[in-house]
Parts: sequence; C-alpha cells; structure tokens
Amino acid sequence: MTREEKTLAIESLEETVSNNNVIYLSDISGIDAETTSKLRRLCHTRGISLQVVKNTMLKKAFENSEKDFEPFYVALKGSTSIMIANAGNAPAIVIKEFRKKQDRPILKGAFIDDSFYIGDEHLEVLSTLKSKEELIGDIIALLQSPAKNVVASLQSGKETIAGLVKALGERGN
Repeated sequence: MTREEKTLAIESLEETVSNNNVIYLSDISGIDAETTSKLRRLCHTRGISLQVVKNTMLKKAFENSEKDFEPFYVALKGSTSIMIANAGNAPAIVIKEFRKKQDRPILKGAFIDDSFYIGDEHLEVLSTLKSKEELIGDIIALLQSPAKNVVASLQSGKETIAGLVKALGERGN
C-alpha cells in the first residue's frame, strides 16, 4: 500500500468514525473464510457495516477525529474489525447471536453516543440496550396511557350518567 493509499484509507476511516455514534471494535481472527462470509452477510442484513482495519490506521483516524477516542486505544491490539450501525445494540446482538456457534467475534470495545464500553464483559449489557426509536416509543406509550384511561372512563361514565338522568327524570313524573 502506497503512502497516498494509506492517507486515503485513514481519511476514509476518519470520516466514518467522525460521522457515526455507534462504533464497535471486535476481533474476528481465527474465523475461516466461509464463516467470515456468513458474519458479513448477517451484518449486512442487519444494517451493520463490518470492515477489517489495521490498528495503526484506525488509531490515526481516531487521533484526527474531532471526537475523543482515546479510551479505544487500549483495544487496538491484535486483529481489529470495526462495526458501524445506527442502532446501539445491533452489533452486540449480532455478536451474541453469532457466538452461539462460534467463540468469535470477541467484543474489544464499543462507542455509543459518547460512552465507551471496553471489553467483552459488556456484551450482555450492550445487547439489551434499547434503540433511540424504542425509547421514544416507550415514552409515547407511557404518555398515552393516562389519556386513554381518562377517555375510557368518560365513555363508560357517559352511559352511567345518561342512565342516572333518565331514572331521575322518570322518578320525577
């Protein structure tokens, strides 16, 4: 790889890490080509970008980024793959699902909305995170619940009140 190609690759990585809020680093070394291909297909179907990167180039991209990725530097050892997604839990779910049959990929670290999770022990927690859309849906459901109860009470009460008025009217005659 020429110096110019390296510079372009670093700039591309820098753009990727700067423009995304969900970045996972994983180790997929030791997985054969066929299994790696299955992992790539699974990632693609789930909207996750998977790319094997050189640690030195990724570190330079991190350093050149406006975001502070220093906590990731300890994870830049051995083989590194970068996983980019829109949903914070999507890569963790894929890793967890894939590891039902394999011992890899191993989670090296994750960056989700300015928070870092370094180490494979965070995989379970990350896989249970709710996406922004799921949280918004939960909030809307919570906000709608009291309103639905009030409307339901008023509708059922309408029949009760109408019956009461009718009975009182009949009594008065």
